[in-house]
Amino acid sequence: MLRSWRTKLKLLLATVTLAVLLSWLYLFVGSLEYGRFLLPPPCLGSQPARALEQEALASRVRRVEEENQQLRSQLGQAPAPAEGSEGSPAWGASAEDRDPPRGESGNGTACPRQRPVHKCELLHVAIVCAGHNASRDVVTLVKSILFHRKNPLHFHFITDSVAHQILQTLFQSWMVPSVHVSFYNADDLKASTCPLHCPPEVSWIPNKHYSGIYGLMKLTLTKALPPNLSKVIVLDTDITFATDIAELWAVFGKFSDKQVIGLVENQSDWYLGNLWKNHKPWPALGRGFNTGVILLLLDRLRRLGWEQMWRLTAERELMSMLSTSLADQDIFNAVIKQNPALVYRLPCFWNVQLSDHTRSEQCYTEVSDLKVIHWNSPKKLRVKNKHVEFFRNLYLTFLEYDGNLLRRELFGCASMPSPPSDQLQQALEELDEDDPCYDFRRQHLTQHRVHLFFLQYEFLAHPEPTDVTLVAQLSMDRLQMLEAICRHWAGPISLALYLSDAEAQQFLRYAQASEVLGARRNVAYHIVYREGQFYPINLLRNVALANAQTPYVFLTDIDFLPMYGLYEYLRNSIQQLELPQRKAALIVPAFETLHYRLTFPKSKAELLSMLDMGSLYTFRYHVWPKGHAPTDYAQWRTATVPYRVAWQPDFEPYVVVRRDCPRYDQRFVGFGWNKVSHIMELDAQEYELLVLPNAFMIHMPHAPSFDISKFRLSAAYRRCLQALRDEFHQDLSRRYGAAALKYLTADRSP
Repeated sequence: MLRSWRTKLKLLLATVTLAVLLSWLYLFVGSLEYGRFLLPPPCLGSQPARALEQEALASRVRRVEEENQQLRSQLGQAPAPAEGSEGSPAWGASAEDRDPPRGESGNGTACPRQRPVHKCELLHVAIVCAGHNASRDVVTLVKSILFHRKNPLHFHFITDSVAHQILQTLFQSWMVPSVHVSFYNADDLKASTCPLHCPPEVSWIPNKHYSGIYGLMKLTLTKALPPNLSKVIVLDTDITFATDIAELWAVFGKFSDKQVIGLVENQSDWYLGNLWKNHKPWPALGRGFNTGVILLLLDRLRRLGWEQMWRLTAERELMSMLSTSLADQDIFNAVIKQNPALVYRLPCFWNVQLSDHTRSEQCYTEVSDLKVIHWNSPKKLRVKNKHVEFFRNLYLTFLEYDGNLLRRELFGCASMPSPPSDQLQQALEELDEDDPCYDFRRQHLTQHRVHLFFLQYEFLAHPEPTDVTLVAQLSMDRLQMLEAICRHWAGPISLALYLSDAEAQQFLRYAQASEVLGARRNVAYHIVYREGQFYPINLLRNVALANAQTPYVFLTDIDFLPMYGLYEYLRNSIQQLELPQRKAALIVPAFETLHYRLTFPKSKAELLSMLDMGSLYTFRYHVWPKGHAPTDYAQWRTATVPYRVAWQPDFEPYVVVRRDCPRYDQRFVGFGWNKVSHIMELDAQEYELLVLPNAFMIHMPHAPSFDISKFRLSAAYRRCLQALRDEFHQDLSRRYGAAALKYLTADRSP
């Protein structure tokens, strides 16, 4: 009898345990009122850790059920307890019988078993990007994707001409393995390129959104992207990923046969029409959907006649709405309102929207819930949000993250063919690591990332034939020279800045805070990202030179201030000397001061007076007179017309030449022979060297660079520089034959 009561007691305890576990499971799977925001549908499979926890809990419940069955068998012929007591048959039912039918989803359709994404499957991502600012934003987005990704990627960029140039150069120089990039001209999508009587694409749609006409481009993706592309993830540029994008790609496997678009519900009250009095938004299904993250099944959309569908909807709604307020998002929502079966509702952690008055806090309870963060407020990082500091820090992590670290191979997947990458790898393998000058040769082969036109720049549609651009390079420690140069030079400027990712953002803040720099739209800043131990001075010069927009360039260094009015003087000289009809290099005489504070001379007469008083000197007369002595400063003092000088060994003046002049030799890195070699090649190509009589520039003092210190202290450094000089002479001889022998003889003379 005692044993029987003990058995019944065990059964009672087991039943209570089962009840507690079932209650916990009920809460865990998201049956609370807002659970659908916090948890994926049962078959989503996008949170493997949570799915494993659910499976473990269900397994525990099944074990308790088995124990109950064993206890019942021990009771033998004991009478069945009354209904509702601890032995109720209701508790004897299996856990699966009491769960909601398997296959139910938050989209109201039976969802198939999710197909896992193979680690080598190519994922396609489409992004609309136009202008300088969006090109900067998209780099942060791409970094966040590359940081988490485990799959090959194909980025499809719909761009204007500015973003195309910037991003094409960036990705070509970035050379990330298993990443392919395609570009599509947004200008072709603004208006139709088909024959007459063909309707325009999106230019006919009035749009009040700050994104302008480019905010409508996502409507045209079925036509813009290749016809054999069946599906794509579409992203805004103000997105940050906090997980592997393959998890989002896997959601395509959950679409029903009728669903073609995956979207997250809008997290503000915009489409409810209650934000202010007389607020009349476009029609939407419930709260509407946000189009910052879209999953598109392109093949199905094409079969449905998507282009005609959205066009007819837009035409109908514009009759009363007159314009869109949220660009493509209004039209997407109007289409879905009429065809709700088309949409697959993504869990909202795939688009946590950080606009004002957002409900985004319901999308996450802990960091692991976050998948995609969307800065969809015009205020961007200054938006008001309870957890904005956390989101801002996550964004800044990728903003300042060293992009060089993302050049990692995807092991186990065949790399996409990349001839430039293969050639570089072969050249690196041919280097001799025992060579004492290995580091110099390795630096020469380093592939630096290049971000052209980092800030707003107004391109010259038709530059004048005598126009000239100041070309220079600098690093972070010379930023203070920028404002002074802009005050002295009114013409266009092309600068290459050697910065880390974090320093690039410091420079951005500096430039945006400067009234002097902010007032200029003809200064082009090109970021060359730091990598390696030497300063790649001639690479930087070539980047700035190649991206000048005028027929002529003034090749200078950032430590020099040009005389006031030099820009106009050079333009007049180019015309008067008929430079377009002759091959010539105009020399701007260089001087220097040892004083950080200088009353800058306003004329040649004032400069000569300061030269006589000892407050100015000819450049480097006391440490390297050979570099500028051939300018013949004595003749310059009294000259009134340009005069010709001959090349001499180690001559390195600052010159004005045509933009198509020879490029600098990039083997010379750090300090030494970087300008000498360039002037030597100008002479080999028979450029006239003409000194301008009324032009001058003054070098401002600064601390010695790290590279010049290495040159002075290291004999090995100097030996390697000599080896590079010898190799340069040999190359010069091969290109110019006997005419180049004089350089070799002159270089070896005492």
